[in-house]
Amino acid sequence: MAESKLIMLAAGGTGGHLFPAEALSHALHAKGMRVVLMTDTRAAEYAGSFPAEAVHAVPAATPSGRSPLEKAKALLQLARGTFAARRIIGQVKPAVVVGFGGYPTVPPVLGASLAGVRTLIHEQNAVIGRANRFLAGRANVIATGFAQVGGLSAAQQAKCRHVGNPVRPAVIAAAEQGFEPPGEGKLRLLVFGGSQGARIMADIVPPAIQLLTDAERARLSIVQQARAEDDDRVRGIYEKLGIRATVAPFFKDLPAQMAASHLVVARSGASTIAELTVIGRPGILVPLPGSLDQDQAANAAFLVKAGGAVRILQPEFTPRLLAGELSRLIAEPEHLTAMAANAKSAGIPDAADRLADLVIATAHL
Repeated sequence: MAESKLIMLAAGGTGGHLFPAEALSHALHAKGMRVVLMTDTRAAEYAGSFPAEAVHAVPAATPSGRSPLEKAKALLQLARGTFAARRIIGQVKPAVVVGFGGYPTVPPVLGASLAGVRTLIHEQNAVIGRANRFLAGRANVIATGFAQVGGLSAAQQAKCRHVGNPVRPAVIAAAEQGFEPPGEGKLRLLVFGGSQGARIMADIVPPAIQLLTDAERARLSIVQQARAEDDDRVRGIYEKLGIRATVAPFFKDLPAQMAASHLVVARSGASTIAELTVIGRPGILVPLPGSLDQDQAANAAFLVKAGGAVRILQPEFTPRLLAGELSRLIAEPEHLTAMAANAKSAGIPDAADRLADLVIATAHL
């Protein structure tokens, strides 16, 4: 019976996939389940702190945007990973394999399907990603972060169960801090862009702050993520303007920083949207462009519709436009309070528990 309670999670590549898997692992442990992680060989290096009794690494690759030769090599790597995953799954005998999207999850989920083990995939975005789209036909259940997910066939939609996006315990803890309206005091601005977005935040946000009036700037305190190569430039502008600012390449306590803020300027990855809604903070969202799926644009549109955010597409994300939005929100702090409440109302703080229950049901435990 103990063996039947083993759940295998498949996640890798980025924090956007590992964070919800980590949250699910904690929820499964609380329900008496055992958890192992299967990831790609690159992610295995930093998955040591993942809450699982074992971490299994298999080869994976991304077969997109490459030359035909590179694409063929990537497909061969995925095939190798799939056979390696099937062998490991045969040894550890999980009751179900749960994939979190991205190509590192293709070998584990495909290997499980070939081994006759039940599978569930979780789609974090408002448009299904390419790896999950490839796996959707084979998966027994598709869990979704958003109520509406684009890119699915009718048959695949019938397998969908909306649970929300699991968030880490640090986010749940941060959510206990209510939104305190800035009133006439300092308006705390948090700016981050993740690994693929910090540069544009360094290029646009400080010049936008320069365009504000002296009185508007006096209202601001800023916490901003900036890459090491942009640090001096960003810090120098804020110092020249006399603005109290904390600039760093990475914040380990990002949920706490989010809870301490009145307004967040960020990309619109699924984890960011989940954290903004669970904690309940207004956002100015700049979707990452260039994605074939335009998933971040769809994610941001969800929060805009809920009344919790402003969306600015990257071609329109200029210092002048951002300065205009900041000026409006500084002048109307009550609007920030309403946006924070709207964002909070769209959150699903118990998404990890909902997903854990669905995983256990899928495994027939």
